[in-house]
Amino acid sequence: MRHRSLLALTTTLTSAALLLTACGSRDDKGNDDSGGSQSTVTIGIDVPLTGSLSPFGQGIKNSVDLAVKTANKNKEVKGVTFKTVALDDQAVPGTGQQNAAKLVADTSVLGMVGPMNSGVAQSMQGVFAKADLTQVSPANTNPALSQGDNWAKGTKARPFKTYFRTATTDIIQGRFAAQYFFKDARKKKVFVVDDKQTYGAGLAAIFIQEFKRLGGEIAGTDHLTVKETDFTAIANKIKNSGADSVYFGGQFPEAGLLSDQVKKAGARIPLMGGDGMYNPGFITASGENNDGDLATSVGYPVEELDSAKTFVTNYKAGGYKDPYATYGGYSYDAAWAIIQAVKKTVEDNKGKLPANARPKVLAAMSQVSFDGVTGKVSFDQYGDTTNKQLTVYRVTDGEWKSLKSATFQD
Repeated sequence: MRHRSLLALTTTLTSAALLLTACGSRDDKGNDDSGGSQSTVTIGIDVPLTGSLSPFGQGIKNSVDLAVKTANKNKEVKGVTFKTVALDDQAVPGTGQQNAAKLVADTSVLGMVGPMNSGVAQSMQGVFAKADLTQVSPANTNPALSQGDNWAKGTKARPFKTYFRTATTDIIQGRFAAQYFFKDARKKKVFVVDDKQTYGAGLAAIFIQEFKRLGGEIAGTDHLTVKETDFTAIANKIKNSGADSVYFGGQFPEAGLLSDQVKKAGARIPLMGGDGMYNPGFITASGENNDGDLATSVGYPVEELDSAKTFVTNYKAGGYKDPYATYGGYSYDAAWAIIQAVKKTVEDNKGKLPANARPKVLAAMSQVSFDGVTGKVSFDQYGDTTNKQLTVYRVTDGEWKSLKSATFQD
């Protein structure tokens, strides 16, 4: 009976807290500087915080945290205090879907940043759409998430109005990589491998299509399984194919092992991949010297952007133990886009956060436009970023070094 009484009390308190939040909860002081009530808005975060992809996820979480702290410090939205809640999806779609439900249930959440993986995003989109909850991914690149399953056939239709992203799509990244490999690196015969996941398989397919269109030859294709470590059979196929290079669609843990085993098989040829491969973990996963291996990533190197100087300085000053990594700038911009949508919603409602704010924040997102960490931040009719900048990186002396940055042109 003691346990039941405690449960009943907890349920009552939780329900009361949710009701208070829905109406706009007060901060610790209960008022803003002008004497009015202060509402709390939560920005949700869903990324892999544990497991092999956690270096990406931790950087995303920290960058969103920095955006929220900056907004609060500068009183970006009068009468509103922002906070974050971060959930770990472990790069697993089912877990991501459960996390989406948790975020929807928290009525103080008016927007969320994430996820990192395109496959996880597929499991979450419908949950957010039913609740009019704005979702902005700093890392998803699969085109179908915003343009529908028939995008490759020329029929584009936005599946979910709640979905936005600050990272460019694989339509851009895959073609950019193929053009660099064929025109700049002068590779003519490529063996293509993917990890059978939504992101990796989609990126590889786009690369193949563009590489063949340019006149290149596909020496062969194969697939590997995520979390496996022995790719000897694939490495031997690559060696025997006579390929002058390898393109891999997938993440850095498998990419590093594949590069290692290809070289051990005797094929001293470069391996190239996408933004999922662009991580220091790729280099440490390989026992062989992989100088010359390549990767593309969205945007320009943050450290080289004038627009990112303040972000880089503040991130270092924030004392975060993990680097902002590949998606840090895009995560900050994703959070700031939500903050700006909340700001417009408040301004349009005579300076107060409306009781049912989610649909209004969603409507405001389509009009968001500002100069962000990564450049101009705005969204097209599909919710995709209008920023089409990408960079090719190469491993040089055991470190990733930027090689070429450009705005993609058809």
